[in-house]
Amino acid sequence: MIVAADNSRFGLPEVKRGIFAGAGGVFRLPRALPRNIALEIVATGDPLPAERMYQLGLVNRMVPSEDVLAEAKSLAAQIGANAPLAVRKSLEVARQAYDGTEEELWAASTAASIAVFSSEDAKEGPLAFLEKRAPVWKGR
Repeated sequence: MIVAADNSRFGLPEVKRGIFAGAGGVFRLPRALPRNIALEIVATGDPLPAERMYQLGLVNRMVPSEDVLAEAKSLAAQIGANAPLAVRKSLEVARQAYDGTEEELWAASTAASIAVFSSEDAKEGPLAFLEKRAPVWKGR
């Protein structure tokens, strides 16, 4: 997840210097953006502004530069307020979405469901909702 300053720019300038972007950007960018946009960034080395990356879905939240840390902490707090096991398992399956086959994804989803629904947190969440109180997560 990316929280970016509205004046940020995103790119892979290595080709302008005669070198290769060896930290993973050349294969991660095409997974995160439309293929033709990613290929343009990789081949030209020209950066795109945060606004465009927000429109394309690479950036989750775009805020003034002085608010980036506070917004990132707010996003982290929002995620942290949820059941840790449910978040962890949901993200594990979501991260496999582009790499796995349908069969593999169903297997991963079923395994995650079993782990989450058999947890203490799966009992605590609905109970807290019924009792109109904040849940106390245990992460198990």
